[in-house]
Amino acid sequence: MGIIMAMTRKHTDTMLSERAQHLLKLMVQRHIRDGQPVGSRTLTRESGLELSPATIRNVMADLEELGYVRSPHTSAGRVPTDKGYRFFVDSLLTVQPVKLREAAGLDLRLELGDGADPTALVDTASNLLSGLTHLAGVVTLPRRHAGALRHVEFLPLSDQRVLAILVVNEHEVQNRVINVDRDYSQAELQRVSNYLNRHFVGRAVESIREEILRHLEHERARMDSLMNTVVSVGSRVFSDADSQDDSYVVAGQTNLMDFEELAANVEKLRSLFDAFAEKRDILHLLDQCLAADGIQIFIGEESGYEVFDGCSLVTAPYSAEGRVLGVLGVIGPTRMQYDRVIPIVDMTARLLGAALNQQQ
Repeated sequence: MGIIMAMTRKHTDTMLSERAQHLLKLMVQRHIRDGQPVGSRTLTRESGLELSPATIRNVMADLEELGYVRSPHTSAGRVPTDKGYRFFVDSLLTVQPVKLREAAGLDLRLELGDGADPTALVDTASNLLSGLTHLAGVVTLPRRHAGALRHVEFLPLSDQRVLAILVVNEHEVQNRVINVDRDYSQAELQRVSNYLNRHFVGRAVESIREEILRHLEHERARMDSLMNTVVSVGSRVFSDADSQDDSYVVAGQTNLMDFEELAANVEKLRSLFDAFAEKRDILHLLDQCLAADGIQIFIGEESGYEVFDGCSLVTAPYSAEGRVLGVLGVIGPTRMQYDRVIPIVDMTARLLGAALNQQQ
């Protein structure tokens, strides 16, 4: 299992002594556990090193000057910075194996869903991630591969809506409800489906909309009512089919309220919940992880989005038949238990891919 840094830059600016690394690791672990600033006396007592409190204070002052730790309040001890957590994850972390009971639970619940709809499997995986890590679990819906259109039918609905039924790759049926510019009769929609079935069967679904719009540009002056309807309805349904990949399932957002550093900041918590609801920023981050070979971690400001400052995102892509279908992961405070979270995310990605592979 490889851990891919979200930042390509390694920490080559300063080589920390073994003593400094030991104390930084101890401080990070203590802060992850308690969520409180760690003082020199605590480090003196727990370090196992024959060092005086004054020596440890000097080491911590050096770490602070280098940007690995900071003092939130005068004489209140220190906490890790994003840079400190990054060094900890990259250089000091020992990943724990997934507990046998947790692994069995993951395997059983995803195996039970082998025959389920992919969205149901994604929902199960998101809830498993949330339940095992006590963080927010996110899983993108499987990306559809370059499916070929086999048949399309339309049914008129009320309120200027149309149900489109697409048959893709012989057996996959996709239903799409689209909003149109007016109410269409069944006869009009039948003419559109006849046209699309005659001209686009066998074509890649994601290319059909572009071909319809290209035809619009070339034939705009000569278009009859049929082609106007094809453009209006056809371009919407195939645009809508593409947009179905741009979504994810999230579970356990309220777990974040259990962390004092997030719960104490109402505006921060509201911004995070808004980000889950709007999806745009999180989807952009997850899209960056699609090409990652294994675990990828964003810590604090590394995400590039202010709303995720103070939070970390641990992700892994999931695959079936050698093709990456999506990304899953967890979002939580920077003081999450990386040693537990990383293997749980990795195993869930592997098991979700295996369950989806059974459906291919």
